[in-house]
Amino acid sequence: MSSKDIYQFDVETIAGHQISLEIFKGKVLLIVNTASGCGFTPQLKDLEELRQAFQGQEFEILGFPSNDFGGQEPLDGAKISEFCSVNYGTNFPLFNKIRVRGEYAHPLYKFLADKKLNSRISSAPRWNFHKYLVNKEGQVCDFFYPFTNPTSSKIKKKIERLLVGKNEQQSLPR
Repeated sequence: MSSKDIYQFDVETIAGHQISLEIFKGKVLLIVNTASGCGFTPQLKDLEELRQAFQGQEFEILGFPSNDFGGQEPLDGAKISEFCSVNYGTNFPLFNKIRVRGEYAHPLYKFLADKKLNSRISSAPRWNFHKYLVNKEGQVCDFFYPFTNPTSSKIKKKIERLLVGKNEQQSLPR
């Protein structure tokens, strides 16, 4: 495990259990901060559609509900999961509500947002549904703003490249 990957972090499931992100080792991940009361909330359906498009491949979406932006996540625990499943048909893992920006941000989100920590990108969430793309080695390799639809060809192409082992960062000047 490298200190430059996400596998060093533990997160809390909706059911309240601590798990290591190491269980996702070897998978391409799209990590998204979600909220049930946001104008971007319909992206939950698009996220599920994206997950299904890559079903059976080494890909997963991880949803981290947050109330950091405009108090748009009033729900807690199982109510978040129920809302997402009933209204948008989501089947990807959702975790307990966390802070995703500022001094009290969860350590995972501090890592995702800060190039000094992840050695790749700097992009703190500006709103709900900010998306981070993580390669099979657990390294952050790209991000997408909230207005980027999860089913866009831009996101799909980057996921496809990572699934076949082409790391986006290898071709970028440092």
